[in-house]
Amino acid sequence: QVQLVESGGGLVQAGGSLRLSCLASGSIFSINAMGWYRQAPGKQRELVAIITRDGRTKYADSMKGRFTISEDNAKSTVYLQMSSLKPEDTAVYYCAAGRTIDSGTYRFGSWGQGTQVTVSS
Repeated sequence: QVQLVESGGGLVQAGGSLRLSCLASGSIFSINAMGWYRQAPGKQRELVAIITRDGRTKYADSMKGRFTISEDNAKSTVYLQMSSLKPEDTAVYYCAAGRTIDSGTYRFGSWGQGTQVTVSS
């Protein structure tokens, strides 16, 4: 089992920036991909970004250019740098861990508890 703990959420004004962190522990040997998802009230969970152990990345079109995912394998930590934040970015952000299946396909079996991001106008 992999345990994930998110941190870095909070309140920020529109146009500001935040950096989220996710620390992984447990059966880390089984992981080769980590990602960020988000869920706003009344909406379904959506993909934000994914990164593989060798550094390949994938972004949802609406986040590309504003959000950047990165990793520090020595620290078993993945980051999400968010800039030019908008009120519609307000959501609970979840960290996920799993593995690749093929090009562009992932399976995430471990999830964190989430961290709240609130963007004020």
